[in-house]
Amino acid sequence: MLRELGKDIEAGARRIDFLESNCDKVEEKGYMKRFGPEQLAQMKENLSETDIQINDVEEEKKETVKDFKARLAPLTGERKRLLKGLKNKAEYVTEKCYKFVDMDDRTVGYYNREGDLIESRPAFPEELQATIFQSGVKTGTDN
Repeated sequence: MLRELGKDIEAGARRIDFLESNCDKVEEKGYMKRFGPEQLAQMKENLSETDIQINDVEEEKKETVKDFKARLAPLTGERKRLLKGLKNKAEYVTEKCYKFVDMDDRTVGYYNREGDLIESRPAFPEELQATIFQSGVKTGTDN
């Protein structure tokens, strides 16, 4: 078979008439049609422009994502804190507490500023040694 057929006839209706008149059958068929040099050059130019536009959009996306992350970070931290509080039904705090040694029960109790007992434990031996200040402890019940 020849690589080309009817190329010597001008392109258009005359070439199509020649091909139809000399073929055995006309069928619809799909195939890969090669691009010409002008089309390839135009496609390369379009590809370059498209790449530049994609790059610009991706840079804009990065900036937007940074902005969203910055806005979301404090909210995420607050949510974690709230969830932890709800789960534990309490929160961890550090504040001034007041230690009381009960010589009779041989225990130590820590109270917060509201007067709630937050911790109690057996007293250590060194805590049970009476000092001059502990001998006259006021309980608040004396008149």
